[in-house]
Amino acid sequence: MITVSLFSGCGGMDYGFEAAGCEVVLRNDFDRHSCNTLRLNTRYDVIEAPIEDLAESDIRKFVGSSLNGVDLLIGGPPCQPFSKSAYWSKGDTLRLEDPRSNTLREYFRVVEELRPRAFLLENVHGISYSGKEEGFQFILNRICEINRTIGTDYRPVWRVLNAANFGVPQLRVRFFLVALRDGKEFRFPESTHTDGDTGNRTLFDTSKKPYLTAWDAIRHIAPDPKEKLDVGGKWANLLPSIPEGENYLWHTDRKGGVPLFGWRTRYWCFLLKLAKNRPSWTIQAQPGSGVGPFHWANRKLSWKEMAAIQTLPDSFQITGPRVEIQRQIGNAVPSLLAEVLAREIVRQVTGRSILEGCKLEVAQLRPIPPPERVSVVPDEFLSLAGKHAAHPGTGKGRAHKHKTQPRAVPDRYSTALELANPII
Repeated sequence: MITVSLFSGCGGMDYGFEAAGCEVVLRNDFDRHSCNTLRLNTRYDVIEAPIEDLAESDIRKFVGSSLNGVDLLIGGPPCQPFSKSAYWSKGDTLRLEDPRSNTLREYFRVVEELRPRAFLLENVHGISYSGKEEGFQFILNRICEINRTIGTDYRPVWRVLNAANFGVPQLRVRFFLVALRDGKEFRFPESTHTDGDTGNRTLFDTSKKPYLTAWDAIRHIAPDPKEKLDVGGKWANLLPSIPEGENYLWHTDRKGGVPLFGWRTRYWCFLLKLAKNRPSWTIQAQPGSGVGPFHWANRKLSWKEMAAIQTLPDSFQITGPRVEIQRQIGNAVPSLLAEVLAREIVRQVTGRSILEGCKLEVAQLRPIPPPERVSVVPDEFLSLAGKHAAHPGTGKGRAHKHKTQPRAVPDRYSTALELANPII
């Protein structure tokens, strides 16, 4: 299936669609480092330009002039206007008023121009938050407008998916929307994995496999001595005192460490450490010196370890300075999750099933070694011990601004939006 990729980044989604047999003939991104990485990993064309400068004629050079020349359009418009982090600290963001949200408009401009047989849009979970769903409302209204204008029958179906539930060794929650041009409703694949090792497995999901773990993903990867993986910053020496799978919250009055911080007064990923027997936490795109997840050996993850956690292909190559490499990998869609979705899209659009298993599947290895020994808190931090106020609550940080509630989502999709939409 002829596929065009927008907002390609380092290609995480593209590799998954290729693993499912799709032919990604064109990739587009405006970022120089990402485009250089794409060129290392594909023989097809990469257009390095802002999407606003990407004309239909530019794309037609590669896919032909036929209205049926493109089978699939995939992409994840940048998500900063709808991110969870801003809601946590401020209680609100500019969302559609943010100039960066123009990427949503441009994505659907390309949908209207190319009329693909199906399209997939990926974004952060925050785009569908109740009371903050202007971006989601725009998507639904724009699809209706496209159908009226060009006579298509795109019928959007969306889910919030946790990558770990589909065999990715990482807890990563993202919003996906798929629409088929012929009016059929896309059926998302059922999850294949569950949190079975922590007592949450029920009688109804015993057929599902347990989560893949960080150990499964990176046990075989030796760090390159040329990479500088030492943790820096003022909190570096505190990291060894935090157990595997914990973060700074270990050192609050509600957990087992020394009360050095107030409860939830930092972002979740602050001093966050991987556990061998659990999936990785979400790989961050813009880490500071104290932002994890860190390796259980109290160091930064190497780029190959981050790529493995994101299930990028073993052949994947990347270029750029460390900060740009982590940004590229942290922004990627896990390639295995993309492969799972692509296989289902191919089946429902063409009627052809892919019989063999996923090419990017991660192998499980047991037993898992015990956790690393935890160090005592260094003397340099003991002066911080004492009573600390907890964070006042989501959306009540120092940058909190009160906003009026947006109007309800109109038209025939409003009822669906009001329904509970569980993460699967």
